[in-house]
Amino acid sequence: MTYDTVIFDNDGVLVGRTHFDVLRDATEATFADFGVTDCDPDHIEDMTIGATPSSVDTVCDAYGLDPETFWRARDTRLSRAQQVEARAGRKTPYGDIDTLENLDATMGIVSSNQQATVDFLLDHFDMRDHFGTAYGREPTIESLDLRKPDPHYLERALADLDADSALFVGDNESDIKAAENAGIDSAFIRRPHRRDWDLNVWPTWDIESLDDLHRVCSA
Repeated sequence: MTYDTVIFDNDGVLVGRTHFDVLRDATEATFADFGVTDCDPDHIEDMTIGATPSSVDTVCDAYGLDPETFWRARDTRLSRAQQVEARAGRKTPYGDIDTLENLDATMGIVSSNQQATVDFLLDHFDMRDHFGTAYGREPTIESLDLRKPDPHYLERALADLDADSALFVGDNESDIKAAENAGIDSAFIRRPHRRDWDLNVWPTWDIESLDDLHRVCSA
């Protein structure tokens, strides 16, 4: 199998992940922006990672907040926090990203992170020219239902790139499921935080680094 198109998840694949504490602090600050200074710690955690439209509605109802307004502010806060991490050198591209310059394939990005975060990282690290398209999530509650494993953004990227034979590279099981839902092959990359991870899904490829894509794409 050869691939003319390779699409990547961003965090944990192309750039390092953001520490949970940074994201949690940004979520807590969002509540404070709305005058909520005694927020239930479980609510802060729920709004930091894995939020759903239902959980946003439930948590906002507990504090008398408008869900849409709160969520847009939350996404803005978390995006800015990640930008600070990148500027400070605590969120950086992985060392093997330069190998993509010689990869004989059209490339794109599909991330469940905010579109504003994806755009900033591409510009900050001067990576935009590598990728023909890049999708993150809009700062809306509705976008939460479109995150991977839903193939929505992946299918948009495939259409943008006019892909014939495509591969999606990720570091989460949701990435592998999204590729399956989009009807394309997948590669699970064993970054340090996934080195010994036991998968409950079956990627087409299991790779150690981006360098392996040269072999995979011409196999």
